[in-house]
Amino acid sequence: MQYCSTRGAVRGRDFREVLFSGFAPDGGMFMPETLPVLSPETLRCWRGLTYPRLVLEVSSLFIPAPLIPRDHLEVLVGEALSGFSVPDAVRITRLKDGLSVLELFHGETLAFKDLAMSCTVHFLSYFLQKDRSRAVVLVGTSGDTGGSAVHSAKGLPGLDVLVVYPQGRITAVQEKHMTTCLEDNVHVFAADGSSDDIDRPIRRLFADQDLVRSHGLMSLNSVNWSRIMVQVAHFFYAYLQLSGVEESGEELPELEVVVPTGGAGNITAAYIAMEMGLPLKLVAMVNSNDIIHRTVTSGDFSMATNVTQTLAPAIDIQDPYNMERIFWLLLGRDGAAVKTMMEEFQRSHRHALTESCRKRLSEVLVTGAVSDEGILETMRRCWEENRYVLCPHTAVAAWHHYHCPHRPAINRCYVATASPAKFQAAVEKAGLPYEPPEAVLALDRLPARYQNLERSPDWCTDWENQLRRWIQLVSRTRKDGGVCYAQTP
Repeated sequence: MQYCSTRGAVRGRDFREVLFSGFAPDGGMFMPETLPVLSPETLRCWRGLTYPRLVLEVSSLFIPAPLIPRDHLEVLVGEALSGFSVPDAVRITRLKDGLSVLELFHGETLAFKDLAMSCTVHFLSYFLQKDRSRAVVLVGTSGDTGGSAVHSAKGLPGLDVLVVYPQGRITAVQEKHMTTCLEDNVHVFAADGSSDDIDRPIRRLFADQDLVRSHGLMSLNSVNWSRIMVQVAHFFYAYLQLSGVEESGEELPELEVVVPTGGAGNITAAYIAMEMGLPLKLVAMVNSNDIIHRTVTSGDFSMATNVTQTLAPAIDIQDPYNMERIFWLLLGRDGAAVKTMMEEFQRSHRHALTESCRKRLSEVLVTGAVSDEGILETMRRCWEENRYVLCPHTAVAAWHHYHCPHRPAINRCYVATASPAKFQAAVEKAGLPYEPPEAVLALDRLPARYQNLERSPDWCTDWENQLRRWIQLVSRTRKDGGVCYAQTP
């Protein structure tokens, strides 16, 4: 299994190299050069497997045994998924009228990212211990990624984590999951801007290959292929649980999966699962930040002037960077075409898809956009009919259930990306009764530590320079055996 860049200039990398990378050196994103295609017989044989076992099976397709032997891989996955609050790490809740919810939020920070993040950090730790080396992780977050990265990597001796979040644009619980983690290897930065603003200096830092090489700089955003790889298992699990697939039969039944979408990592993983032979119908639902919806329906792949703050802040994104991976697959792995498209988008923040490309995209992806009022309406209706509280992001997906009737012959799955406990203001605004768990209430009593990235006339360069200094500082301090962390202002 070899990996290449979506922009065509990098090929022949192995899983370890890709794991320790952010963006590829040519600015693209890493993808397998070929995707394994599973037979219907294999899929039927996987019926009844637990979620951790499916993560193992999927991961073993992309991680060659000479890099991580299967017995070691099984231990790593088992350890990564052992601390979740439900036995199988994930759970499906079946509600009225075919509303089946795939709950992916039973990890420490109550978000789906805990699943892939925990596995990815265990893979990293395996190689770092084996090589007696160190790495610096740099993460920009729209809310949930940062907390998952912090809690997955806290205290690990070979890893420093720098997390940047948009101050005032995430919930208090999301913020406290980051700022209350006081381990010496955790460094948290609050930026006066949006998550898309944060991505700009981070992209510049990863483009500096000298910095990347000299400090072991890497990403744990869904830029990292390992995150996407583990998320592919979500959709195998949902399919095998909900599609009605039998042990025999000529054709596999179809399952429609509805995914709340921001950076497009989960929907990319679902599309990869389709390419691997899973008969899925994909629906990507967005909030008022509707770039993916506009791209599919009209070919308008362009950012709005500003990121709109909504009740579903983790998907308040105007730069859905994982769409680059989808474009690469749609365009027949044409790296030159993807490079032209994405460089124009990064330069001008807009690109008009050709009609043929837009049509191919619309054939594999249905989209919809939901307002804040639609989110609240969906949360209330689900409570009234099921006594079940949705988080606002899951409500973005579930809106599709109430407004787009489907044929009973096709089963549907709605992806629940976070617990409502993280979004208490939205729950209260919907007028729903909900008591957060004690672990969430306890966050208010913990001390916090972070550093501000202030807005300035040349804020992008200023943030880049400040983060660069911290990367250099933590690397130098660790080599000298000291301790370094971001102070509370």
